[in-house]
Amino acid sequence: METVDTVVIGAGVVGLACAHRLARAGLEVVVIERETAFGTGISARNSEVIHAGLYYPPGSLKARLCVEGRQRLYAWCAQHGVNHSRCGKLVVASAAAQAPALQAIAERAHANGVDNLRRIDAAELAALEPALAGHAALLSPSTGIVNSHGLMLSLLGEAERHGAMLALGSPVQEGRAEADGIVLRIGGEAATELKAKRVVNAAGLDAPALGRAIAAPAAARAPQAHYARGVYFSYAGKAPFSRLIYPIPEPGGLGVHLTLDLGGQAKFGPDVEWISTPDYTVDPARVERFAEAIRRWWPDLDAQRLQPGYAGVRPKIVGPGEPDADFRIDGPAAHGTPGLVHLYGIESPGLTAALAIGEHVAAMLAAEGA
Repeated sequence: METVDTVVIGAGVVGLACAHRLARAGLEVVVIERETAFGTGISARNSEVIHAGLYYPPGSLKARLCVEGRQRLYAWCAQHGVNHSRCGKLVVASAAAQAPALQAIAERAHANGVDNLRRIDAAELAALEPALAGHAALLSPSTGIVNSHGLMLSLLGEAERHGAMLALGSPVQEGRAEADGIVLRIGGEAATELKAKRVVNAAGLDAPALGRAIAAPAAARAPQAHYARGVYFSYAGKAPFSRLIYPIPEPGGLGVHLTLDLGGQAKFGPDVEWISTPDYTVDPARVERFAEAIRRWWPDLDAQRLQPGYAGVRPKIVGPGEPDADFRIDGPAAHGTPGLVHLYGIESPGLTAALAIGEHVAAMLAAEGA
């Protein structure tokens, strides 16, 4: 049986960030990915937003790792030449009735350590973004956008420079914890076994199922997976905005918002639709609901310019109607299996937090002497 120090399962942005951090620590790291390319799952189907840390409960992993991760991410992008823009965003209260919700976001952001958020009134809002209609807004200058593929390419390159290896087309079927490591069964009909001292489950949508498939006491702690699809519509032509525009958040997501790519092209989304299995279908008929939501803060929207874009699926670990869950990073201290870390429910702000998650996972394993 082949043996290796460390296996990271999943070559999305979080898995690659973990692999880089562990390889930099001098560990022999193999990243195992079932697809034939890295970063084809959640990491390829999101808004590519660098979040400031406005929305998450103070003290939560989402709050702490988002704020830390945002700082690390901007520094990484500058150091490694990853295309990004600190363009800023506006969170808009479209009517006076939403003012308390806006204030609550401001207070939560301050508690999370976001110290440059600024409330602006309707007059300043109109001066900043003349096409925008709103009662008031929060201006977040720390919010930005990043080329997620370029980020992943840089993480993979740096991980490989420190000796990590990437194995594509290698699905993990199951595993078992033994006294001296964790054995993984990898591949299809001609499956092979690989033993690792450390395993990081960064499988995204499949992380809960994989958590149950690795026979260990930790398997009983794996959460139930839930899936919330978010659809994006692109905008034909140039939208009259220079910043990201967000409404007040809605249950399950941040509401249909406007983001810009690094070329200035606008897209709207994602919405929230609970589904039973991952499905990336974009129903063009959803455009009516999008247009209705967007017109609350952009009354002059030309809905005929909205075109079906793409869909992503959030890896939820709670179902509809339940309060949003925090990231679950289950290490040896939580479940008693040495060397094993499960990453559950790594939805937004997972991209922003990726580098901080890598540090957190490395610290967990180091604390156990794993």
